[in-house]
Amino acid sequence: MTDIALEMPWLTQAWTQVQQRYAEDRLPHALIVTGERGVGKRAWAETVAGLLLCESPEYKAQGEPIACGRCKQCELLAASSHPDLRIYAPEKSRMVKVDQVRALTSFAVASPQVGHHKVAIIDRGDQLNINAANALLKTLEEPLPDVTLLLLQESGRPLLPTIRSRCQTLTIPMPSQDQANRWLVDRVSLLEDADRPSAEVLAKALMLSGNAPRLALEYATGEFISLRDEAFERFKQFMKGQIPVGEAAKSFKALGLEDSLWLFEGWSADLARLAAGGQAVDTEAGEMLSFLAARNPPWRAHELLDLVKQSREAGVYNANPELEASRLLIAWQRLMPVKRRSA
Repeated sequence: MTDIALEMPWLTQAWTQVQQRYAEDRLPHALIVTGERGVGKRAWAETVAGLLLCESPEYKAQGEPIACGRCKQCELLAASSHPDLRIYAPEKSRMVKVDQVRALTSFAVASPQVGHHKVAIIDRGDQLNINAANALLKTLEEPLPDVTLLLLQESGRPLLPTIRSRCQTLTIPMPSQDQANRWLVDRVSLLEDADRPSAEVLAKALMLSGNAPRLALEYATGEFISLRDEAFERFKQFMKGQIPVGEAAKSFKALGLEDSLWLFEGWSADLARLAAGGQAVDTEAGEMLSFLAARNPPWRAHELLDLVKQSREAGVYNANPELEASRLLIAWQRLMPVKRRSA
């Protein structure tokens, strides 16, 4: 089986830590894996699961174990049909529900079906609703030797302290721009010519994703960039008082709530960076954000980040994307000098 550190070199340190703990038989029963959106947490976790489930891991020259890729367990994993690996992710409510955690609990206490170990991945652990989080505590408080739990967490998204205190934490770093670009170019080269994005699109996808390579691939091969460009244009027009809030919000509705909040969060974070003398990640928005940063106290950026957090929490209850976008747009327009605001 391919060593994930060769495919995604920025994962090397985190992967090596797990290999060493595995070789020394001191892996924790529960591990929080934290990192930015699109950095490769899920792929990393599935590789760890492969090692834990493999019947006969192979050891490289330096003693690092990797899954053999040939045993029955590895074949089942390759076919995405291994019964001793379960992955729980947010459903339509955008949250991991209590019923899913109850299913995880039943899975944890049962015997492995085809191997010697079981692995459960919660993608994402920061999206557990309160009932699900409380139910998970029971599994964490009574760990079993034949099950490993991997909770994936996006950076900046909180986990309950009671859950965090019962797990060890490992951080997945962001790749360098060169690493992210090389990975993205390699992946895109596997696409059919007609589906292959241009170099300009790849560069823009990397910029918008903050160099998160898997997210950049999603952007480059999907509709996000065109929808984002339309929303950004309407955003600028609204800020200048050229169009009403309802018209601007429609473009964000087309993006969907999560991607809209991702944009607003990124612009708010860039506003904070610029206020502190840094640079904007979204270089296309840099000029507008610099204008606002020079005319507002730094705390306004953090106020906007708090509003995004509130909208994200409202999303759990199926909040209306257009209404949430309108609320955030109005908050942004308050940063404009009075004479520039719309009537």
